[in-house]
Amino acid sequence: MTDKEIKDRMSDRWWRLNNLYYIKDKTGKKVLFKPNAIQKLVHDNLWFFSIVPKARQLGITTFFVILYFDQVLFSENITAAIIAHKKEDMQKIFRNKIKFAWQNLHPWLKNYIGDPEIDSANELKFSNGSSISVSMSTRSGTVQFLHISEFGYICQKFPEKAEEIVTGAINSVDPGQVVSIESTAAGREGYFYEYCMEALRMQKEKRKLTELDFKLFFFPWWADPSYRLKANFALTSEDMEYFSMLKDKHGIKLDEEQMRWYVKKKKINKDKMYAEYPSTIDEAFSVQTEGSYYQKDMARVYLERRIRPIPHDPMLDVQTWWDLGLDDYTVILLTQMKGREIRFIDMYWNRGEPLSHYYNWLKERKDKMNYRYSRHYLPHDVEVTELQSNKTRHQTLIELGMNNIHVCPKDKVQDGIDQVRRIFPRFYFDEEKCAKLHESLFNYRKDFDKKMGVFKDRPRKDENAHFADPVRYLAMNIIDYGNSDNNENKGPQYSSFFS
Repeated sequence: MTDKEIKDRMSDRWWRLNNLYYIKDKTGKKVLFKPNAIQKLVHDNLWFFSIVPKARQLGITTFFVILYFDQVLFSENITAAIIAHKKEDMQKIFRNKIKFAWQNLHPWLKNYIGDPEIDSANELKFSNGSSISVSMSTRSGTVQFLHISEFGYICQKFPEKAEEIVTGAINSVDPGQVVSIESTAAGREGYFYEYCMEALRMQKEKRKLTELDFKLFFFPWWADPSYRLKANFALTSEDMEYFSMLKDKHGIKLDEEQMRWYVKKKKINKDKMYAEYPSTIDEAFSVQTEGSYYQKDMARVYLERRIRPIPHDPMLDVQTWWDLGLDDYTVILLTQMKGREIRFIDMYWNRGEPLSHYYNWLKERKDKMNYRYSRHYLPHDVEVTELQSNKTRHQTLIELGMNNIHVCPKDKVQDGIDQVRRIFPRFYFDEEKCAKLHESLFNYRKDFDKKMGVFKDRPRKDENAHFADPVRYLAMNIIDYGNSDNNENKGPQYSSFFS
């Protein structure tokens, strides 16, 4: 090979990525790194900010680590940083990926580059002024290449650390530099979920990305051609129903070997399957954090496609269910009942507004949507007297013109949660208008005692509780509505919503 050929090849990043670096494969064997189809797709479509929700063990972190290591070796004054989610992973990434790639580089290239000026337990720095390090948190100074591994896990388990990473590390990356985030999903809240959803919205709307917008790369389990099993056993009707749903709703066609691999893996992973090996991006975020009250119920809602457009039925009455807040949110859920189905068709929430604001919103919805309100269910604290008016909120609503108010008696929270679980199979959610509700039900969970390291036997007081509470009131008071299989044309037995 001539000097010119060597120079040409060394100036080609894709050639370098396919020919210079050794890694350990899944079995621990030393192999030459050659990007697979998924890694090549990311490489060919790389953006300044990239976010990758994915199935497990697809090699995304390995790709970005080798890519950034290559940049450090062949560029001057480049700082690359990798953030891992726990200490053992930090050590593995540095030892088994970065240090291993350096130690197994061709001797003539190592001699050309020269010995590292810094060769520590988590950092390599070279004479060209470039360095790469792995840590569990932020580092001072500006970085040009930043990769965050398992950010979903960090957001779920260590929200303060996630906040530090965002404000310290991500914000230190200037426009035109590179940030990559990868993770399996871990619930429907936190920075990772929010970044993914915003990237997904921009993708669907075909909006032009700025250098500080995240580009979404989602990789399901079936994107890996090795995820298949040669075996001969019967698939259950439930299995086939799931695979048929993937085909009919998402156009995902699986062969029998893929199906059998999935079935066996699901038996091992159980409720974690959707997070570890999702088939779709919605499914990836359908499993909630530990301590969730309604994790299995919401997973079933998703699988049974009970989150979908649910139009208002003008032949059915509309009920409202409230959670009252002063400094916190006031939430109103609107339902219709058709046979055994409890349909959440609309909702509204706000904070810091008087009761007249919510009354007027209901009135506007009545006029616009032709809602026929039958009864309004409010929590027991509607009877609390307000100091400024010396009236209860119940009295205020009546004076505004609201009739058919039912005050829900105070009950034990756990009794209400248990009752919600009993009637969850009857719930249907409008996909768009009630998105905040079904997301909050995913995120409604027990409070966590950080000192003891255990979950407390009570809900965490956060935003999600304000949206879950009126569902609890519904569950405990739905029998008061009549518990009828069909409430069509019951309007005449109620007085008008407005006096």
